Amino acid sequence: MNDAAAEPLIANDRVFPSDARDRYDDDEEEIEEDVVDESALVSPGLFIWCLTICAGISGLLFGYDTGVISSTLISINTDLSSRPLTTLDKSLITSCTSFFALLASPLTGILADTYGRKTVILFADILFVLGALWQAWTSSVGGMITGRSIVGAAVGSASFVVPLYISELAPSPFRGRMVVVSSLFITGGQVVAYIVGWLFSDRLHGWRWMVGLGALPAALQFVMLFFLPETPRYLIKAGQRQQAKTVLGRVYRSDEGGRKLVTAVLKRVEREIEEEVDAAGLRGTMGVAKSGWRARVEKVKDNAAQLIVVGGNRRALIIACMLQGFQQLCGFNSLMYFSATIFRLVGFQSPTLTSLSIAITNFLFTLVAFHYIDRIGRRRILLWSVPIMIMGLALCAIAFAFVDLPAEEASATPIVAGNKIWPLVILLAMVTYVAGYAIGMGNVPWQQSELFPLSVRSLGSAVATATNWGSNTLIGITFLPMMNIFTPVGTFALYAGVCVFAWITIWRIYPETAGLSLEDVGGLLKAGYGVDDSVRSFKQRRRDSGR
Repeated sequence: MNDAAAEPLIANDRVFPSDARDRYDDDEEEIEEDVVDESALVSPGLFIWCLTICAGISGLLFGYDTGVISSTLISINTDLSSRPLTTLDKSLITSCTSFFALLASPLTGILADTYGRKTVILFADILFVLGALWQAWTSSVGGMITGRSIVGAAVGSASFVVPLYISELAPSPFRGRMVVVSSLFITGGQVVAYIVGWLFSDRLHGWRWMVGLGALPAALQFVMLFFLPETPRYLIKAGQRQQAKTVLGRVYRSDEGGRKLVTAVLKRVEREIEEEVDAAGLRGTMGVAKSGWRARVEKVKDNAAQLIVVGGNRRALIIACMLQGFQQLCGFNSLMYFSATIFRLVGFQSPTLTSLSIAITNFLFTLVAFHYIDRIGRRRILLWSVPIMIMGLALCAIAFAFVDLPAEEASATPIVAGNKIWPLVILLAMVTYVAGYAIGMGNVPWQQSELFPLSVRSLGSAVATATNWGSNTLIGITFLPMMNIFTPVGTFALYAGVCVFAWITIWRIYPETAGLSLEDVGGLLKAGYGVDDSVRSFKQRRRDSGR
């Protein structure tokens, strides 16, 4: 080992001894190469399932709190500020959630690096409980906006940290499916929100129960998290190697092969930390770790610089932000927010129940994504599913051309040219579009954590999530004006065009990451986007595994 390597390593305000990469406990078997071969694993194991389901409760809260507002606004009547809600009131109550999610994502990304992934989930649970109870007890529009803003901060925190937590714990052959479980909870939460809204819609002050019930899952998860571990990769980064080894021992088998995997993962992560310290030029700085808020500010600045300046990190950020941006700019949440309005405009007698078909379709086809995302790969599932979205949007635009919508939502029944088949075609088109979305675009962008190396994983994931919420806010603000300016035909045709552009971009720059360890993905992006090499290696891994 050279002289530079003999000096201590300093990263994340922790001191790593010079022999950190080569130090092993007496009960660990020395291995020649730090190759992490997890292909022999046949199932995630009970421990990973328990962790994923517990963390996924945040997804349930995410889906519930973003879905329940539709029924809430209809049921409030004059309960807030002793007057009916105005259009401005409804817009502020709805949009403040996504706006505060946008603000919270990058801030909690910094907290996740400093205090751990599990700590941020606990923090989000406190906000979920506080926001739900605040909404349930408030008697003013301003109080409702405050409660929805608190929930927005919780949603923004949970939406990035839960996929990060799961991806850093799950074995690579099942990482995609485990992250999709959190999306299943989101879509399931939206279905539950529609059902709860329907059950309480006719009760006096039923809307208070709608929003207040969101506190129960958050309180349950808060208690459960005290029995769950921090991620091993964060523990290693924080200098807690023995704790990381204990967690990894529960992730993998207890036989000899499992112990070798634990040793290999420990060695790979420690090597990655050492390489990151070398790249950042921090080796041996004063021989001690800095502390205090000034040091933390400098660390955040350094991580932000690494995210942009280092080529592999920058390419990971471009891919992650691209996917998260397209996930929203394709117009999906315009359906989640305004599907009942659309179905009322085109003549359905029960628009709320009709819109439930959108949420159920989203949930059912997320199950399809769960089954296939690790089997056929992230890249291919997107390239196959985005054309389904394009067909659905194109058919929707065509169908709207035969429906003459009323000038005002509450006015006359729409005039349908020919016969009443076109509203059903619009419903079929939207279901087709949502099915394609749920299979690919609704889930793959949340695999973002696997793109980033450990040093910038939290910050990079947070920035990508902020891109999602920024695009979400843009769609929520512009959908109804676009329907008026461009007509429904032009609006849905524009969304179809965005999907075409998304498909081309995915084909050109998104590599296949399924089956790779988190440390291997970083190497894939060091010299370029690595699309061709990643596709070839994925096919080889599938042949080797007999799939």
